[in-house]
Amino acid sequence: MPAIPQSARTPSPPFPSIEPWRRGWLPVGDGHAIYFEQCGNPQGRPLVVLHGGPGSGCSPRMRQLFDPARFCIVLFDQRGCGRSTPRGERAHNTTADLVADIERLRCHLGVARWLVTGGSWGAALAVAYAATHREACVGAILRGIFLTGPADLDWFFGGAAGLFPQAWQAFDRHVPGGHDRALADRLFHAVLGDDERVAAEAVRRWMQWEATLDGGSPVPLPPFPDPDAQAALLAKYRVQAHYLRRQCFLGEPRVLELAATLDTLPVAILHGADDLVCRVDNARRLHRAVPHARLHIVASAGHNPFVAPMLRAIVDVAGDLAFDAKTGSENRA
Repeated sequence: MPAIPQSARTPSPPFPSIEPWRRGWLPVGDGHAIYFEQCGNPQGRPLVVLHGGPGSGCSPRMRQLFDPARFCIVLFDQRGCGRSTPRGERAHNTTADLVADIERLRCHLGVARWLVTGGSWGAALAVAYAATHREACVGAILRGIFLTGPADLDWFFGGAAGLFPQAWQAFDRHVPGGHDRALADRLFHAVLGDDERVAAEAVRRWMQWEATLDGGSPVPLPPFPDPDAQAALLAKYRVQAHYLRRQCFLGEPRVLELAATLDTLPVAILHGADDLVCRVDNARRLHRAVPHARLHIVASAGHNPFVAPMLRAIVDVAGDLAFDAKTGSENRA
């Protein structure tokens, strides 16, 4: 499918900054409690946002991706992420646990059915949740497709090296562990190790490489943050390493197998034409598994959801997938 340009059907996003009208922590078992918040229209159509990473958490900007007059927007931080407690905890932290947490949150909030949205890792998690709890979903918006398998990791930590060879060589050179081992293996070992100085340096190099691919050009090495910020970054990237080294407890064949079960669910797949973090062919492979889905290859957009063309595409498909008022009235338990 050719790349699609910006449309002019709706007002220019992002929407204005808003504050939650409800927030809290939901105990989900095994010592974990997940942070959640609701914003937008309390009587609006329920929509849940699944953040990427794994490990990242939600940000205030994510509240601005969807129309607050139309939607009751639910955001939450996954186990071990962001404001959820204990921060950085990897025990009892798998994709199956996260899927169960989403369903617990839906029931806790009294939502009968909701629109599920997610980008990157959040897209894979959205597929896993929607396939497991099909009856709880009215549709899915999947952006920046990450399929969780070796092909994705081999690209990110190796195949993309040819795009920015000097930046990748600096990354590879500064991750310890012997260069007879793959960069990803050495990186995950360093980040998950007991030496916080080594882990912090590995995280800085990882962040630099990720920002280079995300922005499409080499970026400077980020400075060492203050102790509190460094602890938060270590927690984030340790959760991410915990997931990535295990193919996010899914793997590409399983993601596509689950996606194929969504044969009657309204699905939109969005992917930036210039995405260097997750290749655009991921979206096409997912579309082959869900052929009824609407595939949008968004021109002049990469992996970042906050560039204007991708913002426009998100707003448009959210409006297209929003159900009518009669259906919407049935979305509260």
